[in-house]
Amino acid sequence: DGSRKQVAVGERIKPVARVATAVPKPAGEVKLTGQEVYNKVCVACHATGAAGAPKVGAKELWEPRLAQGLTVLVNNSVTGIRAMPAKGGDPSLTEANLKEAIIYMLDQTGLKVDAAAK
Repeated sequence: DGSRKQVAVGERIKPVARVATAVPKPAGEVKLTGQEVYNKVCVACHATGAAGAPKVGAKELWEPRLAQGLTVLVNNSVTGIRAMPAKGGDPSLTEANLKEAIIYMLDQTGLKVDAAAK
């Protein structure tokens, strides 16, 4: 009846691999300090000013952004803005991780965030 032949052909032409498009969820929230997040993700652009990112230490670039409020800065880092990808390109980061990193960068620049915003 040819059924063995059909099975053999099916085995020969089956795909070698499959592509998964779902982003895996992190196993659990990892508590990182602002400095750890900065060193892990942010430093690539914010240390050099790549793609128009405000450099850490450049008050004239950070002051207008901080004037919009910490909430706006955090939202922009979560969703992405201009050349910056969402979450700096690391989907495992949480909003809290990003907020800590922003506060760290502002602190390193010499700009203080009020205690209520923290």
